[in-house]
Amino acid sequence: MIGMIKVNHLSKKFGNLEVLKDINLDINEGEVVCIIGPSGSGKSTFLRCINQLERPTGGTVQYEGKNLLDKNCDIRKFREEVGMVFQKFNLFPLKTVVQNVMMAPILTKHMNKEEAHAKALAMEPKALLFDEPTSALDPELVGDVLDVMKSLAKEGMTMIVVTHEMGFARDVADRVIFMADGYVVEEGRPDAIFTAPRERRTQSFLSRVLPATA
Repeated sequence: MIGMIKVNHLSKKFGNLEVLKDINLDINEGEVVCIIGPSGSGKSTFLRCINQLERPTGGTVQYEGKNLLDKNCDIRKFREEVGMVFQKFNLFPLKTVVQNVMMAPILTKHMNKEEAHAKALAMEPKALLFDEPTSALDPELVGDVLDVMKSLAKEGMTMIVVTHEMGFARDVADRVIFMADGYVVEEGRPDAIFTAPRERRTQSFLSRVLPATA
């Protein structure tokens, strides 16, 4: 596999609050990585630092060998290739669904409206970042969204998924990352994390979120 995203010694502070503490993580091309952990552990901030919606306090984020924190880096080019799915919809209320989806190819790839409409459902990203994509959905829609994500995984899409959907993480992920208190506490294959976690903090979290028979 080709290393796509490399995070080295990443830290992030908001004032005196240290949200991310020395995060090191490599994401390979075609890999599905699920990030789990309690609320407030830094999971969403980590994603936002990867795509530079938040500027890291320290460390580096590389994409295909290029340092995204370099002042000469074309962050727009990176965002053309690495999409982000947010917790909230962030839609323009006076536009239709298709018009909302068309905005990205028009603004970032400079397509005209006809081209954007023809490719309205496909920015054709190389990788996708998901920040708890099912958290704002009605329960009956959650399964539909997870099915789409499973299809993308089967097609070889590189995905980093912050999620509370433990079943999805167990069934789809190539690797599961457990974060707590701003640290990566443990990482490994889903079967190892969910059936035999090594760290006491991981064990405590999973004992609360998984059914007793899991």
